[in-house]
Amino acid sequence: MSLLGPAEIRDLAAALDLTPTKKLGQNFVVDGNTVRKIVRTARVESGDEVLEVGPGLGSLTLGLLEAGARVTAVEIDPRLAELLPSTVEALQPGAPLTVIEADALRVDIPGSPRRLVANLPYNVSVPVLLHLLETVPSLETVLVMVQAEVGQRLAAPPGSRTYGSPSAKAAWYGRWSLAGTISRQVFWPVPNVDSILVGFEREERPGTEAERILTFSLVDAAFGQRRKMLRQSLADVLGGSAAASARMESAGIDPTLRGEQLTIRDFLSIARS
Repeated sequence: MSLLGPAEIRDLAAALDLTPTKKLGQNFVVDGNTVRKIVRTARVESGDEVLEVGPGLGSLTLGLLEAGARVTAVEIDPRLAELLPSTVEALQPGAPLTVIEADALRVDIPGSPRRLVANLPYNVSVPVLLHLLETVPSLETVLVMVQAEVGQRLAAPPGSRTYGSPSAKAAWYGRWSLAGTISRQVFWPVPNVDSILVGFEREERPGTEAERILTFSLVDAAFGQRRKMLRQSLADVLGGSAAASARMESAGIDPTLRGEQLTIRDFLSIARS
């Protein structure tokens, strides 16, 4: 056996006197078929350098190692971070694993991981993704399991009901798509929300870092008052309603539109104007 099952997951948790907490988003995958599905969907190949965030008790970690990947796992819970190497050594001796005990929003990632594959804690999934895409430029692909509502927002196109600030900001880094659903029953404890797989492929950034910062401030303003026309929602950022209208018109953007109708490149055009 090279993966964890329900009994092994519960035994490991009991050994740590661990009760999964909602605060840390701890819902552990207990189904090996689901783990292999995630690894297969992520197109992990032997020799790939893979970054994992929130490995927990190691279900997905073992699946990635089984596929021949070299895994760097970032875990914020010190008990889980300490246990993971021994779990992996027991089931897959000598597997290439590096464990970093840290907050994924504040860690410096060593090496040049090509893929990010993770079961992300529901409460921090979007900030973690945006932070890693910004700070780990070697990442080419992402496959993450997140709360269904969050995943739908990440992959939403402009004009859709779920398109918002996370959608626009995530699009700065590349192309997102929905990659499958995950049953609640493969987790312990069973969560009270649905989960979904979201995939990402990096594309060339549309602007500079200074332009990104300004563009993201426009995105925040637009979706902070998403029911208002852009000439109103961007007024505080651009020096008043008249100035905002003039800036948008010079960028070829109708100032009576709302933020949900603009692509990230539209927001960038306003920033550049």
